[in-house]
Amino acid sequence: MKINTKRQYGYTIIETMISVSLFLIIVTSGMGALLNANALHRKSQDMRSIMDNLSFVLEDMSRSIRTGRNFQCFTSSEPTLTPASLGAPQSCPGGWALVFESSAGDTSTYADQWVYYISTDGKIFKSTDGANNFIQLTSNEIVIDSVSQFSVLGAPSILTDRQQPFVTIKLVGKITTRNVVTPFSLQTSVSQRLVDY
Repeated sequence: MKINTKRQYGYTIIETMISVSLFLIIVTSGMGALLNANALHRKSQDMRSIMDNLSFVLEDMSRSIRTGRNFQCFTSSEPTLTPASLGAPQSCPGGWALVFESSAGDTSTYADQWVYYISTDGKIFKSTDGANNFIQLTSNEIVIDSVSQFSVLGAPSILTDRQQPFVTIKLVGKITTRNVVTPFSLQTSVSQRLVDY
């Protein structure tokens, strides 16, 4: 008697289930990595946009200060900033507000002086009409700490001191975007372009 022992080749149901399970595990982990990379890309794009905003604000301040004159610095002993509080040039080692005459301004009046100040809630504001109206320069994701300051040296006239006006801007704070907090610290120094008089 002859027994036919021909083997049948192919996949069994168990082999198919194992291969499909392995495929699903690999695809799931690959999708997780892809989604994570996409989320990191969006976070870095948001952070880049916010840092660009902060860099633009710092550049705007530097450009305006460079061509300005008659600098006045407000310290913590001067808690209010009103049109009536604007006055003569004044140096200070560290203050929360900076007032100056723009390059096109009229030195006979304080009504057209420019003002930059750091608010108590950590935003930078700007006025170009003698502290009457302000606009917010920094985005809401940026919070500037109280250690940030404007420092002014050589603000009085050449008759009082022999130093060219020199402003240092120090900004320290944090950026919060997509529940990620990133600290920052920026500093720049600007010298008045015009000859001190």
